[in-house]
Amino acid sequence: MTPTNEKLSGLLHMIAGMYRLKENNAFRAIAYQNASNSIAGLPEDISYYVKTDSLDQIPGVGKSIGEDIREFLGKGKVKRLEVLKCEVPSGLVELMDISGFGPKSLNTIHRKLKLETREEVIGALQDGSIAGIKGFGPKKVENMLRALKVHKTIEDRMLLWDAMNMGNQLLEKLRSFPGVKNAELAGSLRRRKETVGDIDILVTCQPHDRSAIVRFFTSRTLASKVLAKGETRASIILKSGKRQADLRIVNEKEWGSALVYFTGSKTHNIHLRSIARDRGMKISEYGVFSIKGDKWLAGRTEEEVYGKLKMDWIPPEMREDRGEIELAMHHRVPKLIEVSDLQGDLQMHSKWSDGVQSISDINQYIISHFQYNYFAVTDHSLSSRIAGGLKAAEFRKQILEIRELNRSNKSRFIKTGVEVDILQDGLLDLDDQLLADMDWVTASIHAGFTKDATERLIRATRNPNVHCIGHPMGRLIGKRAPYPADWDAVIKSCRVTGTALEINAQPERMDISDELAIKAKEAGVKVVISTDAHQPAQLHFMQLGVSVARRAGLTKEDIVNAWSWPEVQRYFRRAGKHSGISSTG
Repeated sequence: MTPTNEKLSGLLHMIAGMYRLKENNAFRAIAYQNASNSIAGLPEDISYYVKTDSLDQIPGVGKSIGEDIREFLGKGKVKRLEVLKCEVPSGLVELMDISGFGPKSLNTIHRKLKLETREEVIGALQDGSIAGIKGFGPKKVENMLRALKVHKTIEDRMLLWDAMNMGNQLLEKLRSFPGVKNAELAGSLRRRKETVGDIDILVTCQPHDRSAIVRFFTSRTLASKVLAKGETRASIILKSGKRQADLRIVNEKEWGSALVYFTGSKTHNIHLRSIARDRGMKISEYGVFSIKGDKWLAGRTEEEVYGKLKMDWIPPEMREDRGEIELAMHHRVPKLIEVSDLQGDLQMHSKWSDGVQSISDINQYIISHFQYNYFAVTDHSLSSRIAGGLKAAEFRKQILEIRELNRSNKSRFIKTGVEVDILQDGLLDLDDQLLADMDWVTASIHAGFTKDATERLIRATRNPNVHCIGHPMGRLIGKRAPYPADWDAVIKSCRVTGTALEINAQPERMDISDELAIKAKEAGVKVVISTDAHQPAQLHFMQLGVSVARRAGLTKEDIVNAWSWPEVQRYFRRAGKHSGISSTG
């Protein structure tokens, strides 16, 4: 996202939040949020669309929002936003991104206690003032406080997607700087953890180039603030993104050992040092040395470091001391799944529900940007009203549209599908006959997040039409905690019924987590990596889902959409699931 697009997207998101706070303005709130999402995914700066008079080509941007955009580019502000600030308590808007802080609750708190800011609301929760309002019982207050604690995760840390974008931009600039020989991301970002604290970068160069590289790193080109500066290291607050970045410069001879050391994790490194000590060696960022005589033995590459310990090289994503060292010692490190292994994407949304593009446009975008052999359109079922869920008759029309698109393209590329709601009793939101005609059925929970979801999920897995449970944990990182569930029982039911679990690659979801993906693999349950894309740019989130799978040690054999479509069909038929007929009929 360009800086202008980022600022504009945030501004439209704020307007959407203010309309949510205003009563009877849900339609406008949705319109502005859709526009905000679209602008966040634009390939070009918003000024390009104004210059080419093509604002109306951006999904969700109509005449009124288009005027706001032009005003923003001309004046740096939008009158509509300033007016709304006078009509609603704008200081409360940012709370609405947190579970439990909906517009109804915030309006009640504002009316009863005259609170205007986030800090005042937090204080009133902590001192018991809000607990005195009718409708805010101890459980609700407890949930709100817990949600604030969850939200602190992304106040202190970045979502992986944001960190990857910032880190890769910084890496590109350093790699192109004269004198830099090697440059690589390190730390939790290289291990692809779902949230990242700081951006760590490791560089090698000749000693006489160090000062110039440090000066560039700490210059106003990159830094808004310099936290520390030395001969071989520096820490800054990035000008773009306002997050901390740390630079370490090492000698070429130390590159591999430093990369192992600064990638971590801490527990992985401690385990490596223990093994080295048992073999008469010691490891640091400077290399592998003999304890006796302090002789340098290895360190130029990571492979050299692990090899000196008689281990295979371990992919960074696996370095969490969860058995990967033992696998490396026995030369059994698996060949992890890669983005290039995937043959399709099995969850995305079109204009039929809450996506921004037609199925035809999605089809063209995927053909232009991916090497997939299939993809499934999985719009929402009726219960997801806020997401424009479809009735059964509308799905029948959509099936016909997909069949016609496939026929005109002389292919079977597009698969019919649905993300069907799992209701409170575990039943599904569409009749079995319609689901049986779908090529792909993902069943997901979209309401009742505070209740134990075990029985709902298990009942859904037992439906022979359900191929996959979507975003099974129901979490939104930093916004909503996972709903309670007995995951051992759910995973067991998935194994018995042949139901797959989804790794939803949306940056705020990354759901299931790597820990649950490990449990799924151990139980023999297959996994689907899907983007849940609502606009074209989100189709590239697939790499996030692959990162989760790699952290769990998953291979092509574990991932359903790494298989050909006939293989997918055969697997689910053997499991007793219906395989659909509509897109190929």
